[in-house]
Amino acid sequence: MVIKTEYISKEFVLPGYSEIPGVGLFLEQVSKYINEYLSPLGEPELTGSMISNYVKKGIIDNPVKKQYGREQIAYLIYIAIAKTVLSLEDITTMIELQRENCDVETAYEYFRTRFMEILEAVFTSGAIDVSGKETLVKTLAQNMMITAAHKIYLDLTFDGIRSGNRASDEKGD
Repeated sequence: MVIKTEYISKEFVLPGYSEIPGVGLFLEQVSKYINEYLSPLGEPELTGSMISNYVKKGIIDNPVKKQYGREQIAYLIYIAIAKTVLSLEDITTMIELQRENCDVETAYEYFRTRFMEILEAVFTSGAIDVSGKETLVKTLAQNMMITAAHKIYLDLTFDGIRSGNRASDEKGD
């Protein structure tokens, strides 16, 4: 699936897990690789110091001989997108939950596929307004409220996880 909208200046596709380089890439190569994929989203760039910080905090594994592999790059793509709405602590919790439930390839492919589907739906439908009767200002306000509501939900859920009150369906489908 390729996403093309007036807001995303070029076609946007995240690489499949098997398309991520299997040979090790050095820090600056990783940063460049990820930033090239994410540039159509207009997000801040992932820098070498940010990647080093994620390693130092134990969010991703240490590079082997200063090289990052497919698994680490997949995590970094996820982190680069997730950090726009989640704290580093919440991202770490998400990764820990993922590690308890499935392998990296399965998790990444789910994330990649669903993110691209959701992104396409949001840009195609104007997020929620399907009637076409809302003004741009109302659509933007509504999308901000939806984003805020989802952020509040995430914050409260992570608070519950950290306090030991995990939901009974923590394995999630």
